[in-house]
Amino acid sequence: MSSTKKAFLFDMNGTMIDDMDYHIIAWHRILNELGAGITLERMKAECYGKNDELLERMLPGKFTQKEKERMSVEKERKYQEEYRPKLALLPGLHEFLDKARASKIPMAIGTAAIMLNVDFTLDGLNIRSYFDVIVSADDIKASKPDPETYEKCAVALQMAPTDCIVFEDSPKGVESAARAGMKAVVITTMHTAEEFAAYDNVLLIIADYHDSRLNNLL
Repeated sequence: MSSTKKAFLFDMNGTMIDDMDYHIIAWHRILNELGAGITLERMKAECYGKNDELLERMLPGKFTQKEKERMSVEKERKYQEEYRPKLALLPGLHEFLDKARASKIPMAIGTAAIMLNVDFTLDGLNIRSYFDVIVSADDIKASKPDPETYEKCAVALQMAPTDCIVFEDSPKGVESAARAGMKAVVITTMHTAEEFAAYDNVLLIIADYHDSRLNNLL
């Protein structure tokens, strides 16, 4: 890539770690215990955004904000208990982060996860030092596909949106990047390449970070 001025913005769940199945199964169990009556496939489609938004989408008007916050923390603690033995970066990501840092590319995390899960991931994998900025669910009003998450990352890094490349695993996340005026690299941990056909801001579609085409971004 010709321009030397750029920043990398990473979604976290499904993009840095392959954990989305754990979130989907946890929500599927919790919501069906509450009478939602949904399939795993429907849960996969609905598993995006902030936890309180998800609860309101699936069971509108059923819970107070305090109840949603309590359920969110309970769900994440269960998720962490189940996923902790499997906690690992996606293949090739550690090396890619090293190369980006060596190239002095500023990096941020822009995620719909609450800080409880961000800390679980960054500290569990000892990778916090790679990131100059973290924007979590606790920092925004509207989550993806709203562009707020990635816009805040760009502002905090003092980078123009056109100089930011977003790494995402979901169509809603790629839409968020597009609405923020940013290009995206798609990781197919949860969705197929065909599910991103409608987005013209996609630079690459990769299975993991061993893909040699990523070197062109450095």
